[in-house]
Amino acid sequence: MKLAEFDYELPPDSVAQWPGTRRDGSRLLVLDRDDGSIEHRRFFELDRLLDPGDLLVLNDTRVVPARLGARKASGGHVELLLLQPQVAAQPADGPEQTWRALLRVSRAPRPGSELTLDGGLSAVVEGRDDDVWLLRIRGDVHRALERHGRMPLPPYIRRSDEQRVDETLDRERYQTVYASRPGAVAAPTAGLHFTPELLERLQRRGVRTATLTLHVGPGTFQPVRSEEVEGHRMHEEWCELPAATARAVSEVRRSGGRVVAVGTTVVRTLESRVDEAGSLAPGAARCGLFIYPGFRFRAVDALLTNFHLPRSTLIMLTAAFAGRDRLLAAYREALDQGYRFYSYGDAMLARSARWR
Repeated sequence: MKLAEFDYELPPDSVAQWPGTRRDGSRLLVLDRDDGSIEHRRFFELDRLLDPGDLLVLNDTRVVPARLGARKASGGHVELLLLQPQVAAQPADGPEQTWRALLRVSRAPRPGSELTLDGGLSAVVEGRDDDVWLLRIRGDVHRALERHGRMPLPPYIRRSDEQRVDETLDRERYQTVYASRPGAVAAPTAGLHFTPELLERLQRRGVRTATLTLHVGPGTFQPVRSEEVEGHRMHEEWCELPAATARAVSEVRRSGGRVVAVGTTVVRTLESRVDEAGSLAPGAARCGLFIYPGFRFRAVDALLTNFHLPRSTLIMLTAAFAGRDRLLAAYREALDQGYRFYSYGDAMLARSARWR
């Protein structure tokens, strides 16, 4: 399967640079995965589109303000995206941890060189593993990130210096209202559209909710460099499926309800923990599941998701669920109708025609 089969043309002005005025006011394209028919709705109508007995599965990861500025000994500027700690030690003169990080810098630092991070932390470059660097950092990293870190907005959100004065909006809106477990360096964007009021209406309608955790890391957005899709390998990300959520999925299946995954991260977590018979194994693990057309879904009946980058693993997963031709036709329709794309953009619900 060729990478070019997942390409499409996207005008730059279709990429949302800011969140909408209200979370649930975004547009919602409803795609029938059986016949390809399309409805145009609003996200706040979701309670009318789901049935009593259905189960919404949400990713409760919380985005960490993980972008941090730094300086090399020469004075050169470095921008860090801290991904996760790798090892921890407690030397006599203070706490120290080795972190995995992405670096944006004009000239790559050499192993052994020192960096001074915003917040007064010091770091030593230990080396790199492909695109990921290892930094030994001394000081309270979490405190520095909360005080000096910036939200790790994706690179396609481009704003002028005047528009970066206040990060308050992004700290609130690039985070789901139910986020509770810190660890992600990107938001599970399908969940950004929910409000407490909408979740309450869904509950009153008889739609249940359950949570799991996948800390979104670079693996979700890693570019596919192989021209043959099958040659791509995902970076693993930490995920956990609680026993209560595994039970809820089994119960809703037995009662004839539908499992609605809110986002591709939920799909990957559920489908990585299900066996041939459809039974889910709760627990924590590293998730490196790569889903592309030809994949057999065993745990998910419907998918709520945003519109994804061309040639990405995210559009491949969505194409595997909805069908490549139908998905690309839906994307063309969305562009014709002026939908907003990517993280702060509009949403899509892919479901079966039998679900009425």
